[in-house]
Amino acid sequence: MDLSALKGNERLKDQLSRQERGRGLSHAYIISGPAGSGRHTLARELAAAMLCAGSGEKPCGKCGPCLKVRKGVHPDVSTVTGPEEGKPITVDRVRLLRADAYIRPNEGERKVYLLEGADRMNAPAQNAMLKLLEEGPPYAAFLLIAGNAGGLLRTVRSRCEELALTPAGEPVSGETDQERRALAEKLTASLEKAGELELLETAAAVLDVKRSREELTALLDELADQLAARAARDGDRRRLLRAAELVKTLQGAAMLNVNGGQIAGWLCAGMFTAM
Repeated sequence: MDLSALKGNERLKDQLSRQERGRGLSHAYIISGPAGSGRHTLARELAAAMLCAGSGEKPCGKCGPCLKVRKGVHPDVSTVTGPEEGKPITVDRVRLLRADAYIRPNEGERKVYLLEGADRMNAPAQNAMLKLLEEGPPYAAFLLIAGNAGGLLRTVRSRCEELALTPAGEPVSGETDQERRALAEKLTASLEKAGELELLETAAAVLDVKRSREELTALLDELADQLAARAARDGDRRRLLRAAELVKTLQGAAMLNVNGGQIAGWLCAGMFTAM
């Protein structure tokens, strides 16, 4: 993906690019971060990528849909706000959004909704939104813009992918792409063949390291990709598929700020429970 309009946040941009090339972009994201971190820039670029009609990297920035999104005039992109300036989105607004979502797109293949201040919605509004996230039409996408993702209900967060932004220029520690691949390869090999104690030691060495939620999620994404590839190619298919299912569950846990040490323990316990 071409996310050059978003300053900094290189690891998050890499994560989204790999996702777009692989399984495709999600139907729901929580875009969080402090003022100036680029929340609205990322929301606009994701909307453009979802509607882009170009043949190469998305968003191409040149096709009609991309230009309309960036100018704020695309009929299939809607910004949802509260009933008055500064007021949070209400349950009535969410109900109107839900009714609109079931009307098919005007021009593109998707309809994209940008929800301002999603973390300030009260519980009834969030519960109404939850139903839409679970049962909405397949062409609808929801970008929940939030200052603090923790202000959203866990049930809402569990049905979205979280994109936590850091202001440009703020240093972000962590592995390079090559280092992350090497760590995932090491853990994949242990998940396939190692005994319980050896796996615990390897998982702890790989996962129980101080990382941001974004970095931990990227490592688990890489691990999931490698497990799936190895299961399709050769090796102990039963163990590899079991590991892949566990990692899928743990990716959701990582989005809820569960640390790497806990994930390592859960992964090992899951591999050797009733085997």
